[in-house]
Amino acid sequence: MATIEEALAEIKRGTDEILVEEELVKKLKEDRPLRIKLGMDPTAPDIHLGHTVILNKLRTFQNLGHEVYLLIGDFTAQVGDPTGKNATRPPLSPEKIKENAKTYADQAFKILDPEKTHIVYNSEWLDKLGATGMIKLASHQTVARMMERDDFKKRYAAGQSIAIHEFIYPLLQAYDSVHLKADVELGGSDQKFNLLMGRELQKDMNMAPQCTLTMPLLVGLDGVKKMSKSAGNYIGIHDSPDDMFGKIMSISDDLMWNYFELLSARPLAEIDAFKEQVKGGANPRDLKILLAKEIITRYHSAEDADAAEASFINRFSKNALPDDIPEVTVNAVSEAGILITNLLKEAGLTATTSDARRMIQQKAVKCNSEPVTDEKMTVPRGSNEIWQVGKRRFARVLVK
Repeated sequence: MATIEEALAEIKRGTDEILVEEELVKKLKEDRPLRIKLGMDPTAPDIHLGHTVILNKLRTFQNLGHEVYLLIGDFTAQVGDPTGKNATRPPLSPEKIKENAKTYADQAFKILDPEKTHIVYNSEWLDKLGATGMIKLASHQTVARMMERDDFKKRYAAGQSIAIHEFIYPLLQAYDSVHLKADVELGGSDQKFNLLMGRELQKDMNMAPQCTLTMPLLVGLDGVKKMSKSAGNYIGIHDSPDDMFGKIMSISDDLMWNYFELLSARPLAEIDAFKEQVKGGANPRDLKILLAKEIITRYHSAEDADAAEASFINRFSKNALPDDIPEVTVNAVSEAGILITNLLKEAGLTATTSDARRMIQQKAVKCNSEPVTDEKMTVPRGSNEIWQVGKRRFARVLVK
């Protein structure tokens, strides 16, 4: 059994903030498993590595003997979480929510212990609230309090619309905590307002308030935005081993440390030792290989990780990539991204778009050592790949 100090150290690893830490210590001293809550709205069918940052933390609590409540927000997904949005988000249809929710539990169990995990759906109790219950729930909060929320404040100042139902979302999430009698609720750093709303509502209901634990948002492959499917900068846990390996190898050397801290199960002392090795001249590429194999082993198998490594080395050794590949940023010209011919020109790999088109036709263009033949392809926003034109022109190109 871990001591309270050891347990707290494991819980705090990689966290952004714990509110209130003293309260959490008191809860950890209680002779019972704590009820740890994480809500996930099934807004997309697949989970990516950004989601696993919090799931890994849930597993930490399970390893310490606590019970996890993984809440599938099939009701709240119909409302739409306004967090980080600069416009009212269209709600998902019940059919789409049901379709997405089917895959969430199975994917989560790649990380969580099924015997210590309760899968719950908030439609089970929120459907029963009715109009009267919803009005009573709304009476627990004021418009002034809601307007303290950063994204609401910015939208109001900019003259952008805020729908009434968006005020309801944090209250519904808070009511989930009341219903589950949550001791601790986890969320991304952008969820702090919603998590604290749960504390406030529990106090109003004469319950012991939950502690809140926020995790930093995993930066995507572009090195700029948080990992998300909409930004095209994600690694899905269902990606093939080869795709996973290539994507992890494409991240910058600086971003690699963030991935180690948030995604790896290695002790922090070992990661610190890696940093010292790099300072001493070790190649960061070798450490990325260790990270890629650890993650692939977790979501596929050790054999798949070995095969992906061999495939990657085989592809790249044949092409003799230099160690000092320049990094270039180009701007997408639309939400979809940028045409490949424009990308090659803007990155300085070709003089003109016509030159880029000709090089593609001559099969002299490669992306991550794979030949590119489609001269009309659009490279998505968030892409961060190694491009090669001819034998000597290389660049790692980030599309913003």
